[in-house]
Amino acid sequence: MQHAFEKIWPVLIVEVLTAVIIIWRIISAQRGKELFIRRIPGLNAIDEAIGRATEMGRPVLMVPGIGGFSIIALQALSIFSYIARSTAKFGNRILMPVADPTVYTVAEEVIRDAYQAEGHPERFDPDSIRFLSDRQFAFASGVAGLIQREKIASSFMFGEFFAESLIFAETGNMVGAIQVAGTVQTTQIPFFIAACDYTIIGDEYYAASAYISRNPTMLGSLVGQDFGKLLITILFVVGTGAATVAALNVPTLGEAGKWFVDLFTIH
Repeated sequence: MQHAFEKIWPVLIVEVLTAVIIIWRIISAQRGKELFIRRIPGLNAIDEAIGRATEMGRPVLMVPGIGGFSIIALQALSIFSYIARSTAKFGNRILMPVADPTVYTVAEEVIRDAYQAEGHPERFDPDSIRFLSDRQFAFASGVAGLIQREKIASSFMFGEFFAESLIFAETGNMVGAIQVAGTVQTTQIPFFIAACDYTIIGDEYYAASAYISRNPTMLGSLVGQDFGKLLITILFVVGTGAATVAALNVPTLGEAGKWFVDLFTIH
């Protein structure tokens, strides 16, 4: 047991240090310190897309993917809550087709709360949240038909998408909608890039709610995690160099390299 702890403690120190950095950044943000987050064009375009829909008098479409209720769907609904608050302010009509019953229930409450938060609960239309089908291509057909019939002005697609992603994006492109999409499915990102105006890629998806809301706790957590990633990246680079000099048995450095590699090796 003692031997196992001796091998684990370096990793434990890195984890504790990362946690301390995150807590430090959260406290700093809560005390009013400005934390820098790089500009994400796709998220900055949300207000532009809503403004265009207002000018044209056409609906705004929000699609939370076809996955079940998960952190991915929750993040999508967090973004849609911000969009719904803007549409409530300007009186835009919204459409949100949903493929999962649980997501449908939560989405209805999230959008209703967004309208109430803006002081316009009377503008919320329960029929704007629609359960179409839990079958992939039945849902895809329903969304494509909705886009064509309603001639949407703006389309926001965030969540878990699969083969239907290109159907949504191409149909939206055909009616001339401004499209902003984001997904964690790397196989679908190329299709969104090809057919959408803006695409949220990689960690940008999970950073979206902090970026949009500017909530101090979320911002601090996001920046703190980036510091943690930087620390781990440095350890990877140093570890690679240490393993190399240890393997080549470089004079004076070879033993130090072996010590560093052994420090993070759990047998």
